[in-house]
Amino acid sequence: MDKLLTTLETQSGDRPAFSVIWMHGLGADGSDFEPVVPHLGLDDEPGVRFVFPNAPAIPVTCNGGYVMPAWYDIITLDSTTRTVDEAGILRSRTAIRRLIERENLRGVPSERIFLAGFSQGGAIAYATALTHAERLAGIIALSTYIPTPQLIETEATAVNAVLPIFAAHGTEDDVVSPALGTRARDLVQRLGHNVEWHEYPMPHSVCIEEIIDIGAWLRERMNGIATAKSP
Repeated sequence: MDKLLTTLETQSGDRPAFSVIWMHGLGADGSDFEPVVPHLGLDDEPGVRFVFPNAPAIPVTCNGGYVMPAWYDIITLDSTTRTVDEAGILRSRTAIRRLIERENLRGVPSERIFLAGFSQGGAIAYATALTHAERLAGIIALSTYIPTPQLIETEATAVNAVLPIFAAHGTEDDVVSPALGTRARDLVQRLGHNVEWHEYPMPHSVCIEEIIDIGAWLRERMNGIATAKSP
């Protein structure tokens, strides 16, 4: 991942004051969540830039070594635990941090950048945001888990110690079990984070109710940040 990840971008408003870097799931690409944006109910002001990066194509062991877009290799897979490629997670973390730096250069400070992700992408959102050296705006973690809790506990940064988190999971998810989602929720709550937790009667997917809830959470967080910065 020496090169900057390719991305798909869309924005509300002419002058983005916030950014959301949104990572897709295993086997998908950056276009997966672009259709969600119009349904979030965001106004043109403050403007928000959505950045949807494409994961590199790599062999995925649990899928028979098939090459597909993935943020890291998954060695084994079952309903309650996973053995993953921590080196791959660290590489993806570095790649997302480069996108954060690019947003900084485009005028959006780190404290106005949200990291979002679905499934494997959510694991990268957790791993990147909770260990980031600069304050971020928050995390949106969808149908996901924390594959490397020791990494989070060891490298968690004080500046993001109370980062707000929107976390959601489908009660019928047979890909990333609800138990893995609640385990991640419990870990970040134990670390002191303010977690808004939602469950929806759905499989490994998203639903319109979830999208509406994400939009409401984003508006509340952005309004709070803007008010705090007002003179």
